[in-house]
Amino acid sequence: MNYVIMYAICVKREAVQPERRMTTIDSTPGLPRPLRLGDTAPNFTARTTMGEKALADYRGRWLVLFSHPADFTPVCTTEFVALAKAADRFDALDCALLGLSVDSLYAHIAWAKAIEQTFGVVVPFPIIEDPSMAIGKAYGMIDAHAQDSSAIRCTYFIDPAGIVRAITSYPHNVGRSVDEMLRMVAALTVAARDNVLTPEGWRPGDATMDPPAVDIAQTGDTADWFCDKAHCK
Repeated sequence: MNYVIMYAICVKREAVQPERRMTTIDSTPGLPRPLRLGDTAPNFTARTTMGEKALADYRGRWLVLFSHPADFTPVCTTEFVALAKAADRFDALDCALLGLSVDSLYAHIAWAKAIEQTFGVVVPFPIIEDPSMAIGKAYGMIDAHAQDSSAIRCTYFIDPAGIVRAITSYPHNVGRSVDEMLRMVAALTVAARDNVLTPEGWRPGDATMDPPAVDIAQTGDTADWFCDKAHCK
C-alpha cells in the first residue's frame, strides 16, 4: 500500500477513536525558563508505539530523549534507521532510547512499519505522540507560542536520577550523528562515575583528565599541571 495513503488512513482512524488518553506533564513551579543542564527533566505520561510510558519509568538508567520534526520525512528516516541499528550499543551503555514528535500514534505506527518493510529494520524503542506539543514546550523544544514543530530536532541526555546532563539542537535539514550520541552517553557516564573530565574527541579507552587544581600547592612541578591526561578508562 502507498504509505502516503496509509498515513491518511491512520490519521482518519485516529480521528474516530472513541477514547483517547491525553498526554500529561508535571509542571515545575518556578521554572518558566527553558530547560537547562542540571535541571530535573519534567516528568510526563504519554501514549507511545509501545504502550503508555512515563519519564519516571526510566529512572535508574540513562535515557536519550530525542525529538524529530515529522514522520515520513527523509532526514528523520535516516536517523531512525541508524538509531534502530545502534540500539544494542545504547543498551550496552545501560541507556534507553525514546523518540517523540507531534505526529499521531497511528502515524508513528505506520512509519515504523514502513521503515521495517523498506529498510528491513525494526524500530525497537517507543515513539511518543505529542500532538498538543505539551512535552515539546515543557522541554523547550518548541517556543511556548509556536504553532507547529517544523524546526525541532532536539536531544536530551538524562541521567539515572532524572537530571538533564546534555542537550543538543539541530536544524530540521541537518541529521544528528548516532556515533556522537553514543560517545556523549559514554563520556557522561565515565565523567559522573569517576569524577573525571573527558577531553576533546574522547572515546572509551582514551585517557581522561583530573579536575583542575584549586590550590597552588596541588599543582606540583610539572608544566602541564592544568591539562594532564592522567587516566585511561
